[in-house]
Amino acid sequence: MSVEKMPVKMFEDDRQASAAVARRIAAVIRERASQGRTAVLGLATGHTPINVYRELIRLHQQEGLSFANVVTFNLDEYWPIRHDAMQSYHRWMNENLFNHIDIPAANVHLPSGEVAEHDVLEHCRQYDKAVRDAGGIDIQVLGVGRSGHIGFNEPGSSRDSRTRPIRLDHITRSDAASDFFGEENVPELALTMGVGTILEAREICLLAFGEHKAPVLRRAVEGDVSAQVSASFLQEHPNATIYVDEAAGGELTRMATPWLLGPCCWDDRLKAQAVIWLAKKCNKPILRLTDEDYNENGLGEIGAHGKAYEMNLSMFRRLMNTITGWPAGKPGGPRRRVLILSPHPDDDVICMAGTMIRMCLNHDVHTAYMVSGYLSVFDHNVLRYADMVKEFNRIFGLGAEQAKAVEKHIVAVETHIDKFLGSKKACDQDTPEIQEIKGLIRRAEATDAAKFCGVPAKNVHFLDMPFYNTGQVAKLPLAPRDVEVIRELLERVQPDIVFAAGDMSDPHGTHRQCLEAAMTALTQYEAAGNPKPELWLYRGAWQEWPPEQIDMAVPLSPMETHRKRMAIFRHESQKDRAMFPGPDKREFWQRAEDRNAATAKLYDKLGLPEYQAIEAFAKWPVTRSANAMGNLTAE
Repeated sequence: MSVEKMPVKMFEDDRQASAAVARRIAAVIRERASQGRTAVLGLATGHTPINVYRELIRLHQQEGLSFANVVTFNLDEYWPIRHDAMQSYHRWMNENLFNHIDIPAANVHLPSGEVAEHDVLEHCRQYDKAVRDAGGIDIQVLGVGRSGHIGFNEPGSSRDSRTRPIRLDHITRSDAASDFFGEENVPELALTMGVGTILEAREICLLAFGEHKAPVLRRAVEGDVSAQVSASFLQEHPNATIYVDEAAGGELTRMATPWLLGPCCWDDRLKAQAVIWLAKKCNKPILRLTDEDYNENGLGEIGAHGKAYEMNLSMFRRLMNTITGWPAGKPGGPRRRVLILSPHPDDDVICMAGTMIRMCLNHDVHTAYMVSGYLSVFDHNVLRYADMVKEFNRIFGLGAEQAKAVEKHIVAVETHIDKFLGSKKACDQDTPEIQEIKGLIRRAEATDAAKFCGVPAKNVHFLDMPFYNTGQVAKLPLAPRDVEVIRELLERVQPDIVFAAGDMSDPHGTHRQCLEAAMTALTQYEAAGNPKPELWLYRGAWQEWPPEQIDMAVPLSPMETHRKRMAIFRHESQKDRAMFPGPDKREFWQRAEDRNAATAKLYDKLGLPEYQAIEAFAKWPVTRSANAMGNLTAE
């Protein structure tokens, strides 16, 4: 039995899903070429399809896939916006696909953000006509927004809508804020293909990645067709397929509650998921669940017929065994070397400051910041620190010759800062000098926060991974040097335990790339004959581990929770308002405290000891239930 109303192919990660879509596009291109026909592609932009395009580029450069017979039509564009603007989809498509393949320039079509206001409607009509004249779209690539939009067809878009101007939903503008360095800079309008235009494509591939897409994906796939979720209209298409990673598919019934669909392949992980779900549904502690509770809620296979008591006790003990006050080992035991890999300069304290503080009491703790984080510093902080340096030099002074040389350098830097920031527009890319100063601000804050948690300054490392240093939100693909800097650190530190960020909902993708680089570096490190360290994944910046995936729960007292807040406050440039807050507008310390408190409250409701807060970790490899593994697509 299935409640999914269109085909969903689920993959272990986004790269596998993207590769499958790229192979499907390549097959269409080759088929049309063999027939002497043009292949017409409908393309999307943004973080979601980037790996599809990278794989298509690889197929072109390494396997000879030609785009000479390809015509493309993009879904949408902001309006008004210059084609060469950093956030323009024209520029994005050129940089991420068209400049790297052999497609004729005349075959590329995108809605124009430069069209005059009085010409917009005619421009949209001509765009639809161009699609028809090309013979219609053979295969359309889509993403889905948190509001359920495809293209920019926001809630309320009709089934028969055509290419047109549209006012962007507040959720869409919020999600685009990082690209424009603030929501206030995001255009209010866009031009988009309509739902009707999209549905005329002969084949549709929709991609969705990350936990933050899970709720809307379930509505689109399992809910009713509704103009409030334009992606749900794909249920009416005869050849639409959804490609998702396991995270985005996490709320589909087959993943969240597969026992409601029929017999399951039960293992300890799925049993834990089911028992916790049942306890929450019945609003009971685990040890008070009865045979009737299991029977009446579709779980008779594992808990009825006198088996409830044993099942309850087994799951209760499992959760109890996750709780520890000594995450790296008790006092008096061996002193262990711990390495915390933090994607940004504040992820370590946001996600696990309490655990850091606890480990620093008895172990040799190192923390490494993988990217500089300069993109997240506001311009006014640069001006503030520049003024401080100037005043410091004036008050404390140096020798006459030194002071003269330093003053000359400071004046040159100040002149550059004043000239650039004085004329800088909201979405302009910073100069290398400004980027360096912003990076220094993040570095000083990170060192201060780490020292506050007990990490010695000599144990604080800055890796400055190259993939991040683009000057804009879009990042480069990982390169060998990104992995090499992590491997070199592993060889210097020789850690017994490694903590890495396992957030898959990072809207900017930095966490994903950092984790991928860390995994590759660890593999190389072990292959070189080094002892394999324990690997633990933390979360908390964007979401928390579900209870059935928690392998270690570190409880925090009210005092430790307050100290964690103070550690996060050391990142002054991120206080009050983050540059890129993502969908959650609260400050990071508020998110962290609420998530830690919610985990503690859940443990309490399940009948476990009551704590102020809990930081949660999953041990790598994160085990998945056999049922979940059976839902993954192998291609």
